[in-house]
Amino acid sequence: MTHAEKLADGRRDECCTPPTLVLPPPKDDRPALIRAAFRLEWLTIGWMTVEAIVAIMSGLTAGSLVLIAFGLDSVIELMSAGVLVWRLSVELRQGQAFSERTERTAGRLAGGLLFALAAYVTLSAIWSLWTRHGEEFSWPGLLVCLVAIPAMRYLAQGKIAIADQLGSRALRADAMEAVTCGWLSCVVVISLAAQWAFGAWWIDGVGSLAIVGLLVKEGREAWSEEGCCCE
Repeated sequence: MTHAEKLADGRRDECCTPPTLVLPPPKDDRPALIRAAFRLEWLTIGWMTVEAIVAIMSGLTAGSLVLIAFGLDSVIELMSAGVLVWRLSVELRQGQAFSERTERTAGRLAGGLLFALAAYVTLSAIWSLWTRHGEEFSWPGLLVCLVAIPAMRYLAQGKIAIADQLGSRALRADAMEAVTCGWLSCVVVISLAAQWAFGAWWIDGVGSLAIVGLLVKEGREAWSEEGCCCE
């Protein structure tokens, strides 16, 4: 074979080489990933319990609509964490094949929770703007929101990384609820500070409306069958 023929064959081989195949994690790795997801979900349940109690009690005491909404968001996240604990438990008990059949249901439940959260944030923000009602300052509310910002970032990053490896639509939707909670924490901190410093009653309503688009987008992706990575 001449040198020119060898070069031509090499070019054909390069052209015909299939793209790199990205494989799912080996079966031996899935139990470790599921256990890591379990740890994150139990951390979520523990923190959200504290967050919900402090935020709702602070909101009722201060007459703060945004803090009450933040506390109810924490309750929704508790429900979402319960959905994920169920989904992961199914896989541990009955294996991946059965858990994949439950993934659509778990994804739709998580998506429904995101839609519920979007609806509540929208109604709360509109009511706040309509009634020109700004929250009173609350130190416990401010502190719990300040702690929630780094806590939600940690939980969201961990859940997204594991969701991508497991191919779990439901876990990714749950991670996006943590992202949303982090943004809501920022909104509450800014609005509490602005209300205390400048009397800017409207900033909590406007800031809350800004994140509704993210909630709806992620809710649709969780609900859609096309978004499922494991089928």
